[in-house]
Amino acid sequence: MIRSHDLQHNGLTLRSTLHIPDGPAGIRHPTAVFVHGFSSNRLELPNFVAMSRLLEAHGIASVRFDLSGHGESDGDFFDVTITGEIAETRAVLQAVRTLDFADPDRIGLVGMSMGGVVAGIVAAEEPGIAALCLWSPAAVAPFEIGGGSLKGRRLAPEIAEKGYFDADGHRVSPALVEDIAGLDVYGRSSSYAGPVHILHGDKDDVAPLEYVRRYLDHYDGNAHLEIVEGADHAWGTVPHRTTLHQSTLRFLRRHLQR
Repeated sequence: MIRSHDLQHNGLTLRSTLHIPDGPAGIRHPTAVFVHGFSSNRLELPNFVAMSRLLEAHGIASVRFDLSGHGESDGDFFDVTITGEIAETRAVLQAVRTLDFADPDRIGLVGMSMGGVVAGIVAAEEPGIAALCLWSPAAVAPFEIGGGSLKGRRLAPEIAEKGYFDADGHRVSPALVEDIAGLDVYGRSSSYAGPVHILHGDKDDVAPLEYVRRYLDHYDGNAHLEIVEGADHAWGTVPHRTTLHQSTLRFLRRHLQR
């Protein structure tokens, strides 16, 4: 069953889609919460929808939500910060635990790209996450933006001229630039002690593999990195996307269906 659900945080409505496996009323299902990437939404390019349907067919519920300023949720992208996204994701997780179909002790977190960075931090700072899966996490972002560039263009001159940086038609604020540049990706993620599964393509030209490998240096032996030959950042072929989804399914079934 698929249905829409509105969540509230700091006066904003965050719109979400729920996928609930068939079964008698009152059953509590293991549940995955999806965090989309920078300037994306709850559909997401590597296809959160197909992943949610696959999980549902195997008895795992899911919640896909739009962060504020994205998709159908309230807010303006100019007001987005990573600090705010972390807070929103934590609030969504807290709300999901109260939903009548979700087992609060079997909640998994899946994040894509910048959403993977957010998910990694949230898993460490929000108690009770049973499993964490990161798709192409953009751990490079603080280093790239801290160096003064984004997508090969200098940030400071454009912000000085316009008051924002134009990222594919989205107004990136000075506050967001400062927030990302100061983000301790690995340090804030490292205290998560549950199982971590990281999926990354060796042809990812958005989030270089070298930055993803560093996660393994900070986790305490609880993380596994699966490098998929030929896959790009968006998992843009049928075989690569199938590998991504099937690997995620196996991981979540192993750790949530117990």
